[in-house]
Amino acid sequence: MTRTLKDLRIVFMGTPDFAVASLDALVKAGANIVGVVTAPDKPAGRGFKVAESAVKKFALTNGLHILQPEKLKDPHFISALESLHADVQVVVAFRMLPKQVWQMPPLGTINLHGSLLPQYRGAAPIHWAVINGEKQTGVTTFQLQHEIDTGNILLQASFPIGEDETTGSVHDRMMHIGADLLVKTMEGIAAGSLQPKAQQTLIQDETALQHAPKIFTETCRIDFHQSIDKVHNLVRGLSPVPGAFTLLEGKTLKFFKTSKSHEKPRVPIGHFETDGKSFLKFACSDGYISVLELQLEGKKKMEVQEFLRGYRFSQPTN
Repeated sequence: MTRTLKDLRIVFMGTPDFAVASLDALVKAGANIVGVVTAPDKPAGRGFKVAESAVKKFALTNGLHILQPEKLKDPHFISALESLHADVQVVVAFRMLPKQVWQMPPLGTINLHGSLLPQYRGAAPIHWAVINGEKQTGVTTFQLQHEIDTGNILLQASFPIGEDETTGSVHDRMMHIGADLLVKTMEGIAAGSLQPKAQQTLIQDETALQHAPKIFTETCRIDFHQSIDKVHNLVRGLSPVPGAFTLLEGKTLKFFKTSKSHEKPRVPIGHFETDGKSFLKFACSDGYISVLELQLEGKKKMEVQEFLRGYRFSQPTN
C-alpha cells in the first residue's frame, strides 16, 4: 500500500521566518507534524524582553508540540526526540545536527538548502550567489550526512536572479519556492518514488565549485579598485544585511542600493563626487558607483537625497 504525506510522522527543525514558510506549507498539505524543534527563547531588543523564534510562534498558533534544546546532545532532548517516533526529520535554517540526531529516524533527515547543490555549500548561499553575479540560483532538498551540504540530492528547483536584485528579494522568493519543493519531496518520500542522486556525480571539476562561507566584516568592506560590476554585486549581495560599507569622513557608511555608470572618473579611485543635493557617487576602476540608499553610522537608513539634505561635508565636494 502506497503511503501518503499524512502517513509520515515528521519532526520539523527550524528557527527563522524562512523556515516558517516550509512548516506552514507542510501543515497546509496535511503533513503529520509530531514535533517542532527550534531555538530556545532569548532576550532581545532594548528592554531585553524574552523573544520567541518565528518557528515557535507558528508552532504555538497551530498547536504543535515544541522542543527547545540548549544543546542538541543533551540526553533529555535525545530521549524526548526518540519518544516522538518520527519516520523522518526535516531541517530548514537550523543548527548543525550531531550524528546521533540526524541518523535517528528510519527515513533519515532531509535538509532544504538555498542553492543548486553541489554549488554554494555553506552558511550563506544566497549572499554569495548574488555577490558573484550569478544569473540563476535555486533550492535543493537532500539527505543529511556527516560532511556539511554533501548528502544525496532528492529534488531541485531553479529560478533567475535579476541584475539589480538583492539578497533580500531572492531570499523572499526562495522561501516560498523552497517550501513548495519540500512538500513535493516529502510526498515523494512517502510514496517511495524519489531516486537520490549522489552529488559527486554532478561534479566534473572540483575547482569549478563555488562555496558559501559565513559572511565576516572584511567581506563587507568595499574595494573601489574593483570594477563597478563587482562593487554593485557586493552591495546587492549584502543588502539588506549585513550591508556593504566604506568610510565617509571617518564614519562607517553602508550602501544598500546602487547604480552603475561607465563614465571615466574625474577623481581618484575611492574618492567621491556629489552636488550636495541629488547624487553621491564613488570612483571605481572603470566608472562610478552611485549610492541610492544608504545608512551613516548612528543614523537611520535613507534615500541619498534625504541624506544629502541633512549632511554637511567637512571637506569641499567636487
